[in-house]
Amino acid sequence: YHPDKQEADVPAGEVEERVQRFIEIDQAWKILGNEETKKEYDLQQREDNLTKEWPLHAQIYLEDMSWNEDEQLYTLSCRCGGNYSVSKSETKDVSLVCCDTCSLVIEILQ
Repeated sequence: YHPDKQEADVPAGEVEERVQRFIEIDQAWKILGNEETKKEYDLQQREDNLTKEWPLHAQIYLEDMSWNEDEQLYTLSCRCGGNYSVSKSETKDVSLVCCDTCSLVIEILQ
């Protein structure tokens, strides 16, 4: 898709499509190639997927979850027997957490 790698006999309409595709790939690389913007992107994708696909089980304050000092992890038991887990480093960025064994989600209230 790189503009410098185009063959001379490619139709004009196809050239424009390839250039547009190159621009999209370049923009994605700029986001995913940077550790900070990739983290933001991943968190947004995770939250978008959770809200679209999985049912909200409860709204919980972080203080209501159990704290594990060794693992630096907040956890809460799910009614299925699994756990909701969120690391200390994620607490500012994550508002939805999925159970590790079923499709239920909790919302972390600030």
